[in-house]
Amino acid sequence: MAPTGIVHHETVHYSGQVQGVGFRYTTLLLARGYDVSGSVQNLADARVRVEVEGEQPEVNAFLAAIEERMGGFVRHVERAGERRAPQFSGFTIR
Repeated sequence: MAPTGIVHHETVHYSGQVQGVGFRYTTLLLARGYDVSGSVQNLADARVRVEVEGEQPEVNAFLAAIEERMGGFVRHVERAGERRAPQFSGFTIR
């Protein structure tokens, strides 16, 4: 069990044809099915960044759902994870 107030956090960068295909909206809808918080946003370099936090199994399941639903648009994924105090409330498009 994680220490009180500590969650698993991942920053994930998706590249490929990930802008203009409903990636952010789909990610927002998928997040509603998991106990996660965070945000999704388009970046100026044509990538999409997802920041997500929660218990590690929930984070992993959520990211797997994104891959399953949007994987056809993704060419490359970069993931970086850490344990830290929560910084998000809910899940939003930025």
